[in-house]
Amino acid sequence: MLLWICLAELGALSLWFSATAVIPVLRTPWMSPSSQAWLSMAVTLGFVAGTAISAVFTLVDWIGARRLFCIASVGAALANAALLIWMDTLAIVIACRFLTGLMLAGAYPPGMKLAASWFVEERGFAVGSLVGALTFGTALPHLFNVLGGLAWPPVIASTSLAALAGALVMVAFVTDGPHLQGRSPFNPRAVIQLARARGVVLASVGYFGHMWELYAMWTWLGLYLGVAFAQAGLTDAPRLASLATAAVIATGGVGCIVAGRLADHIGRTATTMLAMLGSGACAAGIGLTFAHPSLLMLVALVWGLTVVADSAQFSTAISELAPAQYVGTALSLQTCLGFLLTLVAIRLYPLAVAAWGWPASFAFLAPGPFIGTLAMWRLRRLPESLKLAQGRR
Repeated sequence: MLLWICLAELGALSLWFSATAVIPVLRTPWMSPSSQAWLSMAVTLGFVAGTAISAVFTLVDWIGARRLFCIASVGAALANAALLIWMDTLAIVIACRFLTGLMLAGAYPPGMKLAASWFVEERGFAVGSLVGALTFGTALPHLFNVLGGLAWPPVIASTSLAALAGALVMVAFVTDGPHLQGRSPFNPRAVIQLARARGVVLASVGYFGHMWELYAMWTWLGLYLGVAFAQAGLTDAPRLASLATAAVIATGGVGCIVAGRLADHIGRTATTMLAMLGSGACAAGIGLTFAHPSLLMLVALVWGLTVVADSAQFSTAISELAPAQYVGTALSLQTCLGFLLTLVAIRLYPLAVAAWGWPASFAFLAPGPFIGTLAMWRLRRLPESLKLAQGRR
């Protein structure tokens, strides 16, 4: 069952960077550094709006996780496929990316809730596997870009089909787990209840520190590597950068699965702190290797492994700390605020490049994971942390 849920999530989340992945080869009249940022920011804005709506109206717990996932995946696939017709008009492109993100808000939290519903003892591994599948899905557009000969239409078409396939898998093979709470009535006060829970708040702050770094790194790494490879004189730098970016992001999928298993045995706070310290160090230091492609790739692979390895454990912690009847709402609220924060980091990155140059441009991401580490250390010292990983903190 975990495999089917992961496959469905992989297909749906392949849409997130479907447009961003083709930026290096996209030739349109509206292309500029600002519009490049908006291709990713529009998806995030849509996702933030969708998760906010989901949280306020408790949609995951009210409509049902599987039903919401299928509706959202089909809607996101159609919004993404519309780019095949309207890629030459920036306003319509931004609107389609916004709608894609809005729909994906109905795919990610429900997937996490479904994975958690099948596991108690190995919940960290289960949700880690799901986020690993999401990470592999994020890497898919970069791989499709290479396989499609660096042409953008095959990337858009392939990711849309992958999302439709994800919805089909959900309908045909996925069922609710034995630990799934029944549908809960609409309750707008649930958000206030969650905001007063110390454990939920600290786990969310840890997640926010992690998110400050994650999507800005995923969004801009391809361009960063492309510039580095070109300045180093490597031939076919755009293709190498796309392939390298796919490898770096996919490495994070492995990290999620390994970290999930580790968190179930040594604890959620310990695992998240280790991952954030590692990824923060990579963000701060990757610029030192900018002129040395081999060293740059080594640091990038370590960063790719650690930057998302802890992601699932924040969500798993929420599923263990939040009231059982509103786990879906808590996950939607956490992801809503976390992705809202990514907008700031994504938009600041071009300004960092302009101010500091390409090599040092990722350094401003480092404070995020270090602040997140402090939040998880504080959570570890609270009695509520005994609810994590069956007492393993």
